[in-house]
Amino acid sequence: MKPQHSHEFVEKWTGPLAEGFDRETDLATLQVYLQKFSDDELMTRLLPRLTQAEISQLFRVIGETLSRHLSREEYHGLFLKESPGLSREN
Repeated sequence: MKPQHSHEFVEKWTGPLAEGFDRETDLATLQVYLQKFSDDELMTRLLPRLTQAEISQLFRVIGETLSRHLSREEYHGLFLKESPGLSREN
């Protein structure tokens, strides 16, 4: 079975990692950081150390960003990886 999630960009990006250089570098750097951040081994170590306030802040930032930039269909398909017409609400 093919995995639903991928983190290929972090493995292939050869450009600089920097913020404030230009938009392309900012976006690539953010993608690399987020893919590295979500690494299972790192999450196993980091998550237990987060305070409840940090957990709430991360949920808020992620949730607000997703709702601001994705339609309901995109959220369910791209983020939740649900098939069209299939949701946990059904």
